[in-house]
Amino acid sequence: MKRFILTGAPGSGKTAILRQLEVEGFGVVEEAATDAIALAQAKGVEEMWKDPAFLDAIVSLQKERQLRNANAQCEVQFHDRSVICTAALAEYLGHPITSALASEIERIKTERIFENRVFFVRNLGFVVRTDARRISFEDTLRFEQIHEQTYRSHGFEIDPVEAGSIADRVAAIKKVAGISK
Repeated sequence: MKRFILTGAPGSGKTAILRQLEVEGFGVVEEAATDAIALAQAKGVEEMWKDPAFLDAIVSLQKERQLRNANAQCEVQFHDRSVICTAALAEYLGHPITSALASEIERIKTERIFENRVFFVRNLGFVVRTDARRISFEDTLRFEQIHEQTYRSHGFEIDPVEAGSIADRVAAIKKVAGISK
């Protein structure tokens, strides 16, 4: 199975692209950070990202989802973010890389879980604030740079997915990945 990472800045349209890929019959694995934030907020923790343990909650959920979907009956699977995104988040937040995060990075690289080509969804020129996404557009641009640098530093190749319609973005991904449906 080919597993591709779909990543990029907050609010860039990754989830909409992922939904379209799913509709077209590709396997998808959901992002973990948004769900980790929602769970913490449900428990009354409003700014969980200030606690470095937040990173480990994301790592744990990412690993669990990847392993749960490891034997899915599909030829191509798209993951909304990966543990490398969590490393970028650690840098952005100024948190150290935890042992769980370092261990998971090593595991995905050693086991070659993902294709080396990463689809980096570029920002749309704005960001919409949500309960989980409390970031300004300026900070989104800074995070986007950190994000890309982090993937490159871990040996991944970046394939940019430029702003455009969902159909155009999905078509570009499929073309680069050499897949059709």
